Amino acid sequence: MLKPELLAPAKNLERLKVAIAYGADAVYLGGQNYGLRARADNFTDSELAQGVAFAHQHDAKIYVTLNAFLHDADFEGLIDYCQFLESLGVDGVIVSDLGVIRVVQRNSNLPIHLSTQASCLNSYSALLWKKMGVKRLIVGRELSIAEAGLIGEQSGIDVEMFAHGAMCMAYSGHCTISNFTAGRDSNRGGCIQSCRLPYHLQSHDDKADDLVSFMSSRDLWGIYQIGEFFNHNICSLKIEGRMKSSFYVALTCKVYRQLIDAYAVGTLDEQLLSQAAAELQSIPNRDYFSGSLETPADKNSVFGQLSGINTGTHCYLGMVMDTTSQEIILRLIEPLAVGDKIEIIPFHGEPIGWQVNQIFSMTGERLESMRKDSIVRLPKPDDSVRSHNITKLNVVRFTHSPGRSILAKNLVRRV
Repeated sequence: MLKPELLAPAKNLERLKVAIAYGADAVYLGGQNYGLRARADNFTDSELAQGVAFAHQHDAKIYVTLNAFLHDADFEGLIDYCQFLESLGVDGVIVSDLGVIRVVQRNSNLPIHLSTQASCLNSYSALLWKKMGVKRLIVGRELSIAEAGLIGEQSGIDVEMFAHGAMCMAYSGHCTISNFTAGRDSNRGGCIQSCRLPYHLQSHDDKADDLVSFMSSRDLWGIYQIGEFFNHNICSLKIEGRMKSSFYVALTCKVYRQLIDAYAVGTLDEQLLSQAAAELQSIPNRDYFSGSLETPADKNSVFGQLSGINTGTHCYLGMVMDTTSQEIILRLIEPLAVGDKIEIIPFHGEPIGWQVNQIFSMTGERLESMRKDSIVRLPKPDDSVRSHNITKLNVVRFTHSPGRSILAKNLVRRV
């Protein structure tokens, strides 16, 4: 039985490290050019070198996106870039464009993964891509797990599927709304997610003017299909979200790591699934559904909440920057005050909770509260907390409180 790889997104070097710390087997990311997330931080050449080194030190892989659809002028520098990626030991590149595939093959030995943007939806197409040297198919999101598994079986090529995250209602992501509304080419890295906005629809008699949201899909989750991914030999389960926070990356990686590992040893049960669902509900989402993993998406897949996304049951508070036996040093994403209850999310095991009784500045000044975007020292309140192995990159969260922001940010959360 093939155990699927857990593949996570990384907007920057911090999120790469967070993803791997929380259980990702591989990370996909973009450089400064040639990808579909121009608005992400993306990786400089130096950061790519650091990221690949960190991943390989922790037995993880790095896949780099070259998945934009390029015009002739966009190819400048691509040959050198492919050779640079190969010199770093990048484990694969994600490609949509036939011309880019040709350049990669002629100038490097980088393994090619076919992007979902290429809309591979059948075994005939898969066999053709295989003949062209593609090593893995990231199949279109329109496919069910059973269909994807059949493609892999009939073509003899590895198949990767999206298992979690935001869904695009355009066919395999082929959307040009941003081209017309913002002058940014969606298929060359410029998508501004115009589909997420509310729109006015006017009736034929010009009397009604209804505000509706009709182009935004609900978010995908595949927690209840983990066994099916195994049964159909899907080689990699992909989490969407290169624009998302470290908090999102940490929680989704931890949840899917637990589920994949539990199924592999026969211990996945309803209690664990219920816990997984609660954790995923703790982060902002557009309501979850199973997409086309079992049956084709339909009108019930549309996210119709004009008030915005669900903010989740917890809020991202910050990230542990350092720790001693007596205290943690915490980078705040939101304000913190004495009396707040927080939870640290360890890489393994249950959240570690405590009530904040003391806050100190880095110079030792005792504080009653601290603004966001600050670094503070929090003494561990008792032996029950001190006994835990709290490490760098642990995220922290907190519970909702009157007047507090509830938008997810990073790795510490309020409870």
